[in-house]
Amino acid sequence: MELTPQRLGWTDQLLAQLLMPVGTMVLTPSLTSGLTQRAGDPAGVFWGVGDRGPNIKPADAVRRYGLAHLAPLAEVEGAKIMPLPGAGPAIARFRLVGDRVELEAILPLRAPDGTPLSGLAPPTLAGMETEPVFAIDGKAFVPTANGVDTEGIAALPDGRFWIAEEYGPSLLLVGADGVVQKRIVPQGAGHLFAGVSIPAEEGLPAISLARKLNRGIEALALSCAGATLYAAFQSPLAHPDRAAHENGDTVRIWALDPETAEFRAEYIYPLDAPLAFVRDCAAGPVAKSDVKVSELASLQDGSLLVLERVTLSTHIYRVRPGDTASTPAELLDPDHRPTLEQLGQTGRAPVMAKQLVLSSDEHTEVCGDMEGMLVLGDGSLLLANDSDYGIEGAETQFWKFALHHG
Repeated sequence: MELTPQRLGWTDQLLAQLLMPVGTMVLTPSLTSGLTQRAGDPAGVFWGVGDRGPNIKPADAVRRYGLAHLAPLAEVEGAKIMPLPGAGPAIARFRLVGDRVELEAILPLRAPDGTPLSGLAPPTLAGMETEPVFAIDGKAFVPTANGVDTEGIAALPDGRFWIAEEYGPSLLLVGADGVVQKRIVPQGAGHLFAGVSIPAEEGLPAISLARKLNRGIEALALSCAGATLYAAFQSPLAHPDRAAHENGDTVRIWALDPETAEFRAEYIYPLDAPLAFVRDCAAGPVAKSDVKVSELASLQDGSLLVLERVTLSTHIYRVRPGDTASTPAELLDPDHRPTLEQLGQTGRAPVMAKQLVLSSDEHTEVCGDMEGMLVLGDGSLLLANDSDYGIEGAETQFWKFALHHG
């Protein structure tokens, strides 16, 4: 079996141009953190979701744009600068036309009262890791209950979408018009979202609150039969502490009810060792915590494709949830020790068997930072990178991998 890559035509639109001490910050829409298809749509139509908005690390803002006053913020773990906070999360409708992708619509996510959702961080419980976000002048943004960092998207047959976001982490049920109908948050966190127009329900297991900073729920996929919604964390949880995340080699994939997001089962996905990511290792040291899951896609036989990556190297594997026993209920208990993250791949719980479908290490022309993935009607794969709004010069790229049997 052989995969042949083809870069599809695409043109990024201009979002904003901001004059900086050094040069101009040219921003473009970034709408492919996750991809999905919706039943009943015309041929070639698919959907994407963008993340929280343009953001950059303080050290990179100093180096690239001469923003010297931001240098002290480089010492703040996880700090991000958001130069255009009004450009918040959105979904987009695309159409594949021949060898080109066209953008048909952008729908900003909105609360039922019409208020646009923000890409700023929401309030958190005491002791939780949270993302420090700053304006271009270095002032800290105040947390907002309508803040989301959207990353994964799955379309329901009735036209609605489930969208996963990393901050809470939480799941958003979104109408076809971009209006968020409800937010499913971890057990024990509902009060943080009181008083806003988006109804919040405590539906996710409480253990999700242990997500490591900027590594929450990253990927969603609805099974082809429509019976199960799968959600994957980006990385091992920081459970019971940061060391468990940094040394972890498994990611939790949850099976949820597609109507209510009620938890059904948990599966353990084993991550590749850092040395397996050849292009990244050639560029510099790769730590265990650099390996992450960025996307899921469903196949007709009930299996899932999992997009696993660092930066330059992307590995796509096929896994079969139905062939793997789910984890014992005790591993969902935040008080249970040892935790799943401490046990790892050699622990008591079974891990999913995975079959390699694609490695971009064999296709060096393909870009890094892949985050969106679709299985097209002809069985080929459509991949898209996260351009990070062009803030560091990247552009959106779509790659199609046609499957050949030989």
